[in-house]
Amino acid sequence: QVHLVESGGGSVQGGSSMKLSCVVSPNINSGNCVAWFRQAPGKEREGVAVIRYGSGSTAYDDSVKGRFTISLDNAKTPVYLQMHSLKPEDTAMYYCAWARGCSLVVRIKTDDYNYWGQGTQVTVSS
Repeated sequence: QVHLVESGGGSVQGGSSMKLSCVVSPNINSGNCVAWFRQAPGKEREGVAVIRYGSGSTAYDDSVKGRFTISLDNAKTPVYLQMHSLKPEDTAMYYCAWARGCSLVVRIKTDDYNYWGQGTQVTVSS
């Protein structure tokens, strides 16, 4: 059983920055992956960024490349999502999720992830 807890959401104006955190427990092994997803009202949940433990390799959805950065510290948790140049279209509930392994060359898919946090709301006003 893997437990994930997100924090750091809130309301900001367009162009602002925000940093989300995801605490993962109990143990994370090399090769495991943690991804950030988001879901706006009336839309499907979409993957925005993923990081693979051990290698630290990352991948991003095109919609956030150059603006969002996923990272983790040496303690393996939390996993962070640093967001810059936020846009109103970034408004969504943001979730982190865990998978035993993942591909970094294909779209980040919800079906690949087994455990999910409860989410944190990000609202960006114009």
